[in-house]
Amino acid sequence: MTSTPPAILSVGRALPPNFVDQETLIAALSAFWGARHFNIERLADLHRAARVGGRHLALPLTEYPALDSFQKTNDAFIRVGSELGAAAVSEALSRAGVTPREVDHLYFVTVTGVSTPSLDAKLVNRLGISPAVKRTPIFGLGCMAGAAGLARASDALRAFPGEVAVLVSVELCSLTLQREDTSIANVIATGLFGDGAAAVVLQGGERAPAPGHAPRVLATRSVFYPDTEWVMGWDVGDSGFKVVLSAKVPEVIQANVGGDVDRFLAANGLARGDVRHFIAHTGGPKVLEAFRRALDLPEAALARSFRSLQEVGNLSSASVLFVLGDLLDSGEARPGDLGLLAAMGPGFSAELVLLRW
Repeated sequence: MTSTPPAILSVGRALPPNFVDQETLIAALSAFWGARHFNIERLADLHRAARVGGRHLALPLTEYPALDSFQKTNDAFIRVGSELGAAAVSEALSRAGVTPREVDHLYFVTVTGVSTPSLDAKLVNRLGISPAVKRTPIFGLGCMAGAAGLARASDALRAFPGEVAVLVSVELCSLTLQREDTSIANVIATGLFGDGAAAVVLQGGERAPAPGHAPRVLATRSVFYPDTEWVMGWDVGDSGFKVVLSAKVPEVIQANVGGDVDRFLAANGLARGDVRHFIAHTGGPKVLEAFRRALDLPEAALARSFRSLQEVGNLSSASVLFVLGDLLDSGEARPGDLGLLAAMGPGFSAELVLLRW
């Protein structure tokens, strides 16, 4: 007898209140980097090409000049990240009708700050989560960590089908700004990445049916591309996290993702045409276009991801969860619909999650 797959009950999202439109950010960075003889016209072109309308920042824009050390930026990450993570988890639990004491597993993902104990420990104390909770903090998976965390949480619930898991992603990308780095990769990053947090509540298949029609995690797959560490990541130095971002990211995606998805679907007796909803990480216009071309999708298939990119930017691991939350809120998915959630990140790697409503 086949067991009932884990269900996604809800998604909670939280954004810091400091929204700044893209033109204001272009002006602020131009004023700073212009004094260092950087090509300001090039900066503006790269930022506008990101197709981001504006972003929410961890701090008011006026407070960033004072962040002149890794310790100061990381302290801000811990303080603001704890607040946003708590807000996202609280919203997700409320939507799911689950109390903090019912949470059996807590997965925490980030790539924009570090602490020991990790932020999930602070959330246990802050929200009154059960002291028996099994905590799994994950650092280093970058933009794909939202999808990977969802997969790992669902894996745990297959082993413990009567339990509840919460995944929380906190990414404060603006705090990783390297002000002395005028490389093209860093300039692109300053025009693309935003700040935010997302949380997902899942339950095992043996628990009472979820209210409404919750999507279930049918299957997951991880794909690692050997010898591609150079494609994306951080160089960690005295000033913190310096972005590594190859221009070949879209090329790697377009060359590989189509076959990876086809093999994943075929292993589950499916083909691309069976999937109605594509929930893609908002890596940037070129990344989304490469994903779309790799799967030969119509432009409308990724409209939700492009809209999220325009509204809040790339939130690293939280992005794909924001897109998932938007789909759940829309009510567009119908019973029996299939969805594919996908994200790519450092390794270089891909994470695929197959959903059925």
